[in-house]
Amino acid sequence: MNINWSNVFDWMMLLKCFVTGGLLCVIGQILIDKTKLTPARILVIFVTTGAILGGLGIYKYLVDFAGAGATVPLTGFGYSLAKGAIEEVSQNGLVGAFIGGIKATAGGIAAAVFFGYLASLISKPKMKKQ
Repeated sequence: MNINWSNVFDWMMLLKCFVTGGLLCVIGQILIDKTKLTPARILVIFVTTGAILGGLGIYKYLVDFAGAGATVPLTGFGYSLAKGAIEEVSQNGLVGAFIGGIKATAGGIAAAVFFGYLASLISKPKMKKQ
């Protein structure tokens, strides 16, 4: 049996995904290195930017272009929150604005809590020295 791997993988999509996700990470690293912003503030900036661009319908073009390269980083989480809220508002009215984002991101949040808990069980946490 001969498998043609070029049909299995879309190499161009993998490249676009990698480059886009990498550029988002580079932006975050530049913010960490060149500003006095704390990592928590940068996280909030990324999530808020994704939510705003998602609400305006702009981030969808980046998701269509880069797939997981745009949905996995923090901006993708903000996009998912906005997208879920917008979809839920169209079905349930104003209440959907409050429940839609959480419904759309519940799987990712649950996975983060679960794997964070597992990591805490197998590691020895240390206080960061200031």
